[in-house]
Amino acid sequence: MAQPLEGIKVLDLSTMVLGPLAAQYLGDLGADVIKVEPPEGDLMRNIGPRHSAGMGAFFLGSNRNKRSIVLNLKTPTGLDTLYALVRQSDVLIHSVRASAAERLGISHAALSAENPRLVTCHVKGYSDEGTYAGKPAYDDVGQAESGLAMLQSVVGGEPRYVPSILADKVTALHASYGILAALLQRDRSGVGQAVDVPMFETMVAFNSVEHLWGENFIPPLAEPGYVPISTGARRPFRTRDGKYICVLPYNQGHWLRFCEVVGDPHLTEDPRFSTFAARQADQVGFWQEVGRRVAQRDHDDWLASLSEADVPHARVNSIADLLSDEHLKSVDFWHTLEHPTEGILRMPGQPIAMSGRGSARDRSIGRRGRAQGARRRVRRHMFEHRRAIDQAENSRRGHENVIGNRSDLLYRR
Repeated sequence: MAQPLEGIKVLDLSTMVLGPLAAQYLGDLGADVIKVEPPEGDLMRNIGPRHSAGMGAFFLGSNRNKRSIVLNLKTPTGLDTLYALVRQSDVLIHSVRASAAERLGISHAALSAENPRLVTCHVKGYSDEGTYAGKPAYDDVGQAESGLAMLQSVVGGEPRYVPSILADKVTALHASYGILAALLQRDRSGVGQAVDVPMFETMVAFNSVEHLWGENFIPPLAEPGYVPISTGARRPFRTRDGKYICVLPYNQGHWLRFCEVVGDPHLTEDPRFSTFAARQADQVGFWQEVGRRVAQRDHDDWLASLSEADVPHARVNSIADLLSDEHLKSVDFWHTLEHPTEGILRMPGQPIAMSGRGSARDRSIGRRGRAQGARRRVRRHMFEHRRAIDQAENSRRGHENVIGNRSDLLYRR
């Protein structure tokens, strides 16, 4: 069954996480993604546990469903080869600063001269039109400058980074849907366009959804900060046996059923909590009361009772817990892949289900990699003339290369 982006060819010139992850999302949906690496390779190759040099866990987690070649874009041969690929491609993603992209010859103007239908996506720290244009940025910078690290002081007592590369991942999602929108517009206009995705502005918009709060209004009606979270009131609660649980009696029905589970009829009549408006008016007091009640019973008792009462709740999992989660098992979320050089790998499933796309078992990231003939396929699809093949071979000779087909993880030659 055809994948949604089958037939779309993507060149991924980006490194680290943001750009590669955006390209991976497109590959997960069926795009033919070719990762173009410099001779020294992507720095992410050497981060995390690994069987082989240059094949770290972090790299594998953000570069599946790609093929790859090495090109030195600082040489005429390397640039000519890239242009040959551009003429056959639909999308190009890069994370090079604008000034350097201009010097290298990979600005949107230079690339669209080779292929007017090309959609280029430039992922970066800041918009090139602003005061911070050209400044380097990584996930830590994005979290710090967007206010996210300061929000963490609610739970840590001081600014802390969220223990996830949230700025990279959120910005990657924006980049991928920006590319899809540009492809749709290209179908209408016949012309590609430049898509710029700055991390700082993306994360400020992301955090502003709930935390702009009273500053949505001019003059402001309250200080910034979504009160239930910015005060630390709404959080996982400790049960009597020392475990933690998420409980969210949000609407009126949830609250009434929670009170039934608690077994205190007077709680529903307490004027501080009897209506949704009253609970919103005293969020700190409300969540303190929920926490006090949760502490009176054991973890598993709460899970059973809240499930029966249909009150939103969850166990507080560790990452390791997810590997044996019953629901994830039931939907075949975790896939294993026999990698040609790295052995058996575990990968998460594609969370997007589409009726015309087949079952989760058929999704590209769950297929087994095939080493035989991979290089031959890359030559056939990546290049339409012998000169480009020779240039690619010459530019990568002497360097470790990764090469594969769309349904495989990148793997070493």
